[in-house]
Amino acid sequence: MNTANKLTMTRVVMIPIFLAVLYLVIPPYNHYIALAIFILASVTDFIDGYVARHYNQITDFGKFMDPLADKLLVVSAMLWFIESGQMPAWAVLIVVAREFAVTGLRLVAVDNGRVIAAGWSGKVKTASTMVCICIMLLSIPSWLNTVCVAVIVVTTLYSGVEYFVKNRDVLNWNK
Repeated sequence: MNTANKLTMTRVVMIPIFLAVLYLVIPPYNHYIALAIFILASVTDFIDGYVARHYNQITDFGKFMDPLADKLLVVSAMLWFIESGQMPAWAVLIVVAREFAVTGLRLVAVDNGRVIAAGWSGKVKTASTMVCICIMLLSIPSWLNTVCVAVIVVTTLYSGVEYFVKNRDVLNWNK
């Protein structure tokens, strides 16, 4: 297993540790420890992408596992926020629905011999979501928590719509 794939798998292993800390460690320290784990896991995402591209370590395993690890990390945090009353379920549903929809669009595109690369808005969505999750892990005032949920929902919706508008020809409704 190459370095990039090891970093991806490290991120996957960190997800249950992140959740265990939120559930098992004595508050309020659990949020700070979980934040450190989340930041470390998020940083491995950037590092493994850099390593894979820079050292030509791009593999089919990495293409599959890297985005899956990212989504599992983000959704695990959001599910915790639902349980702790920091995030409404409908907001998480928007995030999950966008991920399913974009993945489906990419599958149809690949079937037609086309690859849909990550767009700028998708990268902004990912970065803003990661930052907002970090802020929310600090158990901040409710108004800032509400702002973070709004940022996550708006960037998620915008990037999802952009993917479909830019690639509307992939879904030929007349076939």
